[in-house]
Amino acid sequence: MDIKRTGHILYVRKYKECILFYSTVLKLDILFQNKELTCFDFFGTYLMIEKEDRADYLSLDGGVKKAFSCIRMHVINVKEIVLDLSAEKIPVEYQEHSWGVVAKFFDPDGNLLAFKDEETFAKQIKEYIK
Repeated sequence: MDIKRTGHILYVRKYKECILFYSTVLKLDILFQNKELTCFDFFGTYLMIEKEDRADYLSLDGGVKKAFSCIRMHVINVKEIVLDLSAEKIPVEYQEHSWGVVAKFFDPDGNLLAFKDEETFAKQIKEYIK
C-alpha cells in the first residue's frame, strides 16, 4: 500500500453550525469548500464535514445516541482548552485519570470530540517501546 494521506469524514445534519464550530471554536483552516462539504486542515490529516441527508445514514436504532467514535486532539494544556471552550458556552466534561487528562465535548451535530494531554500519551508510547 502506498497511502498518501489520511482523513476523517463526519456526516452531519447541522452542516452550517458544524462549519462555524470547527472554523471558529477549534480555529481550523479550510482547505476547500463547496455547498455540500468543507474540508479542514486537521493537524497533518484532514477533517471533512459533509452535509448528509440520506435517511438511512441519519437514523439510529433503539434511541442510541450518535457518538460511535471520538476525534481526539492532543494538546499541552487541557485545562486551558477547557477554559476556552467554556468561554464559548460549550459544555465540557473534564477528567483527570492516572493515564492522563481528557476534556470531552460535542460538536453541534453530536459528534464526540476530546482533547488529551500529549505528555502522558507520549510517556505511554515510550514505556511500551522499552
